[in-house]
Amino acid sequence: QVQLVESGGGLVQAGGSLRLSCAASGRTFSNYAMGWFRQAPGKEREFVASISGRGGSTYYGDSVKGRFTISRDNARSTVYLQMNSLKPEDTAVYYCAAGSNPYPASWQSDYWGQGTQVTVSS
Repeated sequence: QVQLVESGGGLVQAGGSLRLSCAASGRTFSNYAMGWFRQAPGKEREFVASISGRGGSTYYGDSVKGRFTISRDNARSTVYLQMNSLKPEDTAVYYCAAGSNPYPASWQSDYWGQGTQVTVSS
């Protein structure tokens, strides 16, 4: 079992920045690719970013490319999502997830966190 706990969400003005963290406990963190997803009210869950187990490969959804950066610290069993130039349409609950491979097209989540709310005001 892997437990995932997100933090760092909040309210920010458009153009601002936030950094989300997701702390993992349980099995060996570096064995897992990690991903961030988001879900806005009335919409389906959307892929945001993913990173391979050792951090060498990263992938991003089209809507966040160039604004968001995913990274991980395996010594701290933590994955981060740095979000810059935030827009009101980035408002959503953000979830981190652990999976077996980082490729967006074939992502399958083994574990999910409980989510953290990000609200971007205009």
